[in-house]
Amino acid sequence: NRFIDFAAGIAVASTGHSHPQVVQAIQQQAEQFIHISSDFYHEQWIALSEKLNEIAPFEEDASVFLTNSGTESVEAAIKLARLHTGRSQFIGFLGAFHGRTMGSVAFTASKAVYHRGFFPLMSGVTHAPYPDTYRPLLIPRPGEDYGKTVVRYIEEEIFERIAPPEDVAGILVEPIQGEGGYIVPPPEFFPALRELCDRHGILLIADEVQSGMGRTGKWWAIEHFGVEPDIVTSAKGIASGVPLGAMIARKSVMTWPKGAHGNTYGGNPLACAASLATIDLIENQYMQNAAEMGQYTMDALAEIQARHACIGDVRGKGLMIGVDFVKDRETREPDGKLRSRVEELGFEYGLLLLGCGKSTIRIAPPLTITKDEIDEGLEIFDYIIGLAE
Repeated sequence: NRFIDFAAGIAVASTGHSHPQVVQAIQQQAEQFIHISSDFYHEQWIALSEKLNEIAPFEEDASVFLTNSGTESVEAAIKLARLHTGRSQFIGFLGAFHGRTMGSVAFTASKAVYHRGFFPLMSGVTHAPYPDTYRPLLIPRPGEDYGKTVVRYIEEEIFERIAPPEDVAGILVEPIQGEGGYIVPPPEFFPALRELCDRHGILLIADEVQSGMGRTGKWWAIEHFGVEPDIVTSAKGIASGVPLGAMIARKSVMTWPKGAHGNTYGGNPLACAASLATIDLIENQYMQNAAEMGQYTMDALAEIQARHACIGDVRGKGLMIGVDFVKDRETREPDGKLRSRVEELGFEYGLLLLGCGKSTIRIAPPLTITKDEIDEGLEIFDYIIGLAE
């Protein structure tokens, strides 16, 4: 079977499938050694840490802790935030996905199934509405930007009624919400959130597991909003499918003592080699391609949207694009059944698609994708939407 891949293994296969440069890096490393453990430094580990420090979204120096997955990166961020601040409370967001281990799943709020049967979860997490301008949960004041409405809700409702700000260690947020529906926040949200964190001594933790590593046309999605976080979590596209994650923090924040946190496989030599090759390819070829092909795809999807009343919204940055299906454009009622039918037809007609949120299909192909491949994929997409309607 031949497929056009618009899913990239949940935004993991950033350089496509088995890119020769990544394969060669893995093979060469495998001939030296496969595992050495975090008790020892090795060349690839040091080189990768230095590269991640270089591309981290902070002006000041960064420190890196290597993990095996996104949820493990989030767990490390939770521990670091608690230790650094001496506080225990956190703010998360409705619709979020941060993982399914016991710390990260307390922040995850996209599907009840992730919690069912696992209570009590980690205590101390309060959720605010994510700034979704297409389906807002809050009512802005006259003339107020919706992103500022959400930040005001945190300050006036959560801080005053639930979690005093002096007890809050961190705010964990996806710069573009992933599983929640590929939701892009309004531009005023992150500057207001950064100001709130600064005023109360709270760490801003950006979960870039899905949105980072060049997917949005920049190394990190938060760079689109002009603010610097204190901690960044990464995984997925960082090593082209080889399991690897990273928790990157300002050097002034990552101050934990030796032995406070660790793992056995984090920074595995094969994974580090794959990541170095991946980052090189993204930096020199595919990040710019993600920006250009992302805009090309958004323009083409706008034309498809004009032909199909069931498409309520098209949103995204770079090659992180969501197509939201609705029963009615006026009410914006989600049409999850239609979305699922489009997914199924895509598989039948040779287009790999993946849903998110209540009614959204994500367009998240490898960053290597070409115009011809996009055209072919969107031709199928247009056709199967017509079949599903």
